[in-house]
Amino acid sequence: MSTATPTICGDIARSAGRAPADRRPRSRVLRRYRDEDGVTRELIARPAANGTVLVIDRDLLGGGEERLIAHLAFDEPPGNALLAVEQYLAAEPSARRCRAVEPSDSIAAPFPAPSQEALRDVHGTDPVDGSTCAFRLRRVPSGMSIPALRWTRRGDASDTETVSLREAIATLESYEPLRSITGAALYRYERDPTVSCTVLRAELTRVLDSAIVLNRGLREAVVEKVSAGGASMSEIAMRCGRLKRD
Repeated sequence: MSTATPTICGDIARSAGRAPADRRPRSRVLRRYRDEDGVTRELIARPAANGTVLVIDRDLLGGGEERLIAHLAFDEPPGNALLAVEQYLAAEPSARRCRAVEPSDSIAAPFPAPSQEALRDVHGTDPVDGSTCAFRLRRVPSGMSIPALRWTRRGDASDTETVSLREAIATLESYEPLRSITGAALYRYERDPTVSCTVLRAELTRVLDSAIVLNRGLREAVVEKVSAGGASMSEIAMRCGRLKRD
């Protein structure tokens, strides 16, 4: 397949002319273009399981085979779907590596499951050290009959205390490795009947959905950019998809 110049259709345009019987999740049209045979194709973002997104190339009018361009994780910015499309269209047709969309793609995870070696390290065998304390993922007593998987903090001269994931990240002023360890732990223990992941799962969701940035390096980069006159706070916010409303 080769392409001519793509036509921009807007990030929030919806597919038109679909039959009412089509029960697939509603998709966003990202781009449309004509291939060398004059066939109009469209590139769409389709919601999949657990908040993930499938980026797909398909024939606009004729239906037929759908091609999978990318499978984006639930915590990726919405704009990454458009970036995937732009990179796809910028490549030579012979260099585009995509396969047919399979039914399992709508329920599958976008990345391979963590290895057993990685999962053995989930349960806090090594603490995450900060400047004045260390954080470790542990099973702690809860209000239920089973313990809960939570982050704990221990200082040089203090007892171990349970803290939220957000508090731990704010203390370290970095999302990693706490975010990755939490995600791996939820994958490992989600179906384990001997431990509760309810609170930890909710904490990770809040961290990922929050508009407040806890990363010191990113804050310092923004301040430096603004101080040098390279961009205003409003411009940076707009580039990140945040709009100020009075």
